[in-house]
Amino acid sequence: MIITVLGNTRIFQYSQTLLGKIFPRLRLKGTGRAKFALILVLLFQAMMVGCTTVAINSSMVDGAINSIATDEQPALSGNGRFLVFVSNREGQNQLFLYDLRRRSYKTLVELRRSLTVMESPSLSYTGRYIVYSANDSGRADIYLYDRLTYRLEMLTRGYRGGVRHPHISPNGRYISFEGSRRGQWDIEIIDRGPNIELDTETSLSES
Repeated sequence: MIITVLGNTRIFQYSQTLLGKIFPRLRLKGTGRAKFALILVLLFQAMMVGCTTVAINSSMVDGAINSIATDEQPALSGNGRFLVFVSNREGQNQLFLYDLRRRSYKTLVELRRSLTVMESPSLSYTGRYIVYSANDSGRADIYLYDRLTYRLEMLTRGYRGGVRHPHISPNGRYISFEGSRRGQWDIEIIDRGPNIELDTETSLSES
């Protein structure tokens, strides 16, 4: 997938399949000709919408982690396969999940629909569970996303005070964070209970 920001206001996405239809005689994967063809398409589209600046984020094309945007707050899964981090490459701080084995990005379906600013991500052992903080309604809360069930859950609903820097245990049951309900920053623990599905080596099967 290629993500290109035109004039800092428009995002266009092109897959290799789409480029193959536009330029059927080019072998698109990993060739300089494909990138040249892409640039021509983007310049044409930039002229059509009146943009004067074209910035190409090639990290999603080449399998690289970093981009021309700010990429920060990295966290690894316990098994070392997945890397989650915060980036503003789409205009505001969002979470990105990178598969170090396949050198490709994993789509976070439910999180992509949110327009909130996300921070401080943390992964369980296989990367099934992701916890992070987000400011959704004028105050920060801690959320948990289950990549297996695509379920998003707010963990600090009704909490009186600020929260920051959540961290999930490898098995996904416990989340530590900093809370300010006593008027100062303290360390607190959330226990999700004994009946949750723990994250083990086989809980999220991805080859």
